[in-house]
Amino acid sequence: MEPRPIADLASSIPLQELKGQRSLPVRELAYDSRRVRPGDLFVALEGLHTDGHRYIDEALRRGAAAVLHSRPLPRYAPEVTYLRVPDTRQALSPLAASFFAHPSRSLRVVGITGTDGKSTTVWLIQQLLEALGEPSGFLSTVHIQTGSHPEKNPLRQSTPEAPDVQRVLRAMADGGKRFAVLEATSHGLSERTGRLRDVEFAAGAVTNISHEHLEFHGSFEQYRSDKANLFRALSPGTGPPASSPFAVVNQDDPSASYLRGESRVPVFGYSLQEPTADLRADGVEGDLSGSRFELHHGREHARGRLGLPGAYNLQNLLAAALVVLRLLELPLETLLPHIERLRGVPGRMQRVSAGQPFQVIVDYAHTPRAFEQLLPLARRHCSGRLIAVFGSAGERDPGKRPLQGALAGRHCDLVILTDEDPRGEDRLEILEAIAAGVRSQGSEPLLEPDRRSAIRRALSTAGAGDTVLLLGKGHEESILYPDGPLPWDEVQVAAELLREQGAGS
Repeated sequence: MEPRPIADLASSIPLQELKGQRSLPVRELAYDSRRVRPGDLFVALEGLHTDGHRYIDEALRRGAAAVLHSRPLPRYAPEVTYLRVPDTRQALSPLAASFFAHPSRSLRVVGITGTDGKSTTVWLIQQLLEALGEPSGFLSTVHIQTGSHPEKNPLRQSTPEAPDVQRVLRAMADGGKRFAVLEATSHGLSERTGRLRDVEFAAGAVTNISHEHLEFHGSFEQYRSDKANLFRALSPGTGPPASSPFAVVNQDDPSASYLRGESRVPVFGYSLQEPTADLRADGVEGDLSGSRFELHHGREHARGRLGLPGAYNLQNLLAAALVVLRLLELPLETLLPHIERLRGVPGRMQRVSAGQPFQVIVDYAHTPRAFEQLLPLARRHCSGRLIAVFGSAGERDPGKRPLQGALAGRHCDLVILTDEDPRGEDRLEILEAIAAGVRSQGSEPLLEPDRRSAIRRALSTAGAGDTVLLLGKGHEESILYPDGPLPWDEVQVAAELLREQGAGS
């Protein structure tokens, strides 16, 4: 982006006071003082864990030319321009949209939210659009694509702060993309963060809503309402039906009727059970390699195949396919050849093989709903023992821990509990909370906080026909501890330990 005059940016926010040069050119927006460079506007963000006002002096030392703040400051440097607003967090989104020249107005942006399946659904939509010749970018937990190839998401936030979202959208628009597919988390949709407030969506889909992130939202009702903000952001269109915003829901999810009631635009449904759904799959046959099914879309019906396992991946496909069918107004038959060629997200049901006589599968499942979907599937297709290695995130919803444990205790022959992201919590207290759920099913878990040691133990225990599930980390590249992140690659660690134990030799 070319530098923007600060007066132009000031007109986009509820400005209370401006001190300094109104014509000052702003090179970039920064909300982390460690990333400030000369000529930047530093936003003293009132964050969830700290207050950016504490870091204004550091930002100035690094060359910030302007500061956005919400409280009177003890001193004002004469060469710096200061903008005061009532709330810096609430000002950040419109400021970012203005700085990057509202890129969502040049794209058809699709938002995907839900407790589970967001990243996979985003990934599937983008693959389908590209296969159909529609230039598309995407932003998800795992990857970002603004150019010709996806790259790993370095941000560790599925929905990052507004400047990062708007910067990615601008890169897509400048790169000639027609569509952008965004993973929209409940944090990103919450009015408390406003990260997505100034993204103009053309379509939104909710995969499902279950128990997650209550430490942030406070209640399931608030969590569901924050998810529904995606639908509330969709405004009725004034153009032809093909360009009018629409919403997509999972009719098999208990929150479907609530979500329909929150939408001002047409809502379309998909289902594995409801015959009146706009897109439905039945006659499903599947195993851990994928599934075959009959698709029904209006009066159209056809056989299809998906190379991703489980009913939950078939639901993700239905969400993706329905979004694409509505976006492009296509007949079902146009989509079918591309469905069979869809690829899965790295770290989702990813097999690790070094010639061992048992299965090792890495998956990101970390919620009770994901466990409800994955564990019975793995159990049905496991001829031996089912062994699960997982933990639960520290400083996150503690209520889900015994639920995860109970599900694992019900379906698994051996449960090994280990670190996921303890953060500042006592790692053993987290594991004991999960263990209580396992014990409620009459099983006794093994507790091994060190994740590498836990995986080593699971692999050394496994025998012919067994299945070892390594859950909760998936694609993530670190484990978060109080003293900082530990670099981590679950697939690589599993492969190393298999070789260490002489697998295939």
